[in-house]
Amino acid sequence: MKNIFDKLLALFLIVLFSPIYLIISFLILIKMGRPILFKQQRPGYKEKIFGIYKYRTMTNEKDKDGNLLSDDQRLVGIGKFIRSTSLDELPQLFNVLKGEMSFVGPRPLLIEYLPLYNDKQKRRHDVKPGITGWAQVNGRNAISWEQKFEYDAWYVDNQSFLLDMKILWLTFLKVVKRSDISSNTHVTMEAFKGKINEK
Repeated sequence: MKNIFDKLLALFLIVLFSPIYLIISFLILIKMGRPILFKQQRPGYKEKIFGIYKYRTMTNEKDKDGNLLSDDQRLVGIGKFIRSTSLDELPQLFNVLKGEMSFVGPRPLLIEYLPLYNDKQKRRHDVKPGITGWAQVNGRNAISWEQKFEYDAWYVDNQSFLLDMKILWLTFLKVVKRSDISSNTHVTMEAFKGKINEK
């Protein structure tokens, strides 16, 4: 039932937000150029790899040696606005429509994190990844990796339709308030370095 609900809602929202897709795409094109979309490989359900879609929010500016500037230097102007309003996540509706993601579930992280997880952290892949999740409405990028993984494991054990509706509502409130977009020390989120504990 969740899969059917996800796909029907995703299709409805894609049609509803089609003017917004066009506006954002146009703004990115004239302000930052191509590409408009950012696609990256991420592990999903049972660690199956898929390509996640986001709107591009960072420029391709480089230093004199040809290296990309830091995230905070490249996240400016229209990109910063798109990120702060979470509009960069809108293309993930197509991931939901394709069955690769759900509206609610643990956020899909980087492939290189896979060998770093302990057994408990690996359980986040026992459900489909989500556009939003229990960790996102309880701190998002402003909480530690340990807290984030605890929330992900709790969701896997307690998932239900009512919980998903609660998370979607709380996500809406977070987006309106533009809260917890960044960590306390970084413009996005620090990289996960490895197992926090061995549980």
